Amino acid sequence: MKRFVGGHRLTLLRNGAEYFPSLIAAIDGAQHEVFLETYIFADDAAGHAVSGALMRTAQRGVPTHVLVDAWGSRDYLPDTLVEQLQDAGVHFAYYRPEIAPWHFRLHRLRRLHRKLCEIDGRLAFVGGINIIADENTPGQVPPRVDFAVAIEGPALAAIVETMKRLWSIVEIVTLKQASYPLFGERSPAPRAGTQDAKFLIRDNLRNRRSIEGAYLAAIRSAKREIIIANAYFLPGMRFRHALLAAAERGVRVVLILQGRVEYLLLHFATRALYGSFLHAGIEIHEHHYSFMHAKVAVIDERWATVGSSNIDPFSLLLSREANVFARDETFARELRQAIAEMQARGSRHVAPSDWAERGRLYKAVVWLAYGLVRVMTGLVGYGPQWQVPGKRRSARQGKASGKIEQ
Repeated sequence: MKRFVGGHRLTLLRNGAEYFPSLIAAIDGAQHEVFLETYIFADDAAGHAVSGALMRTAQRGVPTHVLVDAWGSRDYLPDTLVEQLQDAGVHFAYYRPEIAPWHFRLHRLRRLHRKLCEIDGRLAFVGGINIIADENTPGQVPPRVDFAVAIEGPALAAIVETMKRLWSIVEIVTLKQASYPLFGERSPAPRAGTQDAKFLIRDNLRNRRSIEGAYLAAIRSAKREIIIANAYFLPGMRFRHALLAAAERGVRVVLILQGRVEYLLLHFATRALYGSFLHAGIEIHEHHYSFMHAKVAVIDERWATVGSSNIDPFSLLLSREANVFARDETFARELRQAIAEMQARGSRHVAPSDWAERGRLYKAVVWLAYGLVRVMTGLVGYGPQWQVPGKRRSARQGKASGKIEQ
């Protein structure tokens, strides 16, 4: 769905506190099918609650499918929980498992990073929230901040199609018969409201630039305000130039970024861009209260997006991602207000003087980090298949899932 289409109903969900009850209720109410995809599926309170709903639904005879990224969940999802799901009748698969763990090939960093769930072809959940409790964070840190959207309406046709296609691809590469046609006709989804929306994915074939292109089109047409809240922010040249050009023509540009250190190299690499952004008048706010996992934006209080895609090389060049884009003042204002509340609670404004007063050594370190990230991105995305030590996965997972190279 490349263009905005009317007839949708969008419900913004803030954090796991709103997301998981809605997701579980929808799964429990399923009558025909459930498909769930996630990067992380954790063995914690949230994971147990969602897996319980999945098992109850499968035991009622409703076809229930769960696709989990093998890399993202490798430290979170034990074999025992997978076996419980399968014993209850849940169809379970790993995306890109490591069969030969001592031979880690760099292209395997092309992960399933999207977080999707569709119920009966009538309701879907799209966003950045993994199946992991908000409180499951490193150290004594407040619950993480994140967003998702429940969507009903015509976009469900594209969501169902992309989820079933990926499930069949996983089956094919594991030498199983595909349950669904790879390029079948879409079943139309009925109108459910009055809001304009579209659903876009990023993959390594036909949709390599879809999400980034939607961002760029909106940024280039912005008239008043651009607000981006993104956990991992390291945009490429075109994206940076679009933001700088917007600021130059008088648009207020606000970036709300992760303040806590989660991935050290990316943390420093992101700060290499602060100087040029601040010099251009772009506002930067670092969220320090908790880990910010959001991937949302609002432009001119009319255009908005919620999804799984960060604005960094991992999301824009490597992973499978999914975002909902809305062209609706009501939804955009609601999301803008939610971002403002998050910002007011635990964000610090970065003044231009903060960067100017940094020492030369600090600036050298951040630019070195930036250079390393860009070089690594080139090697991972397009370079030779280096072999480095990897982490051993269980033999059961490898045998059950096979080698997935899509």
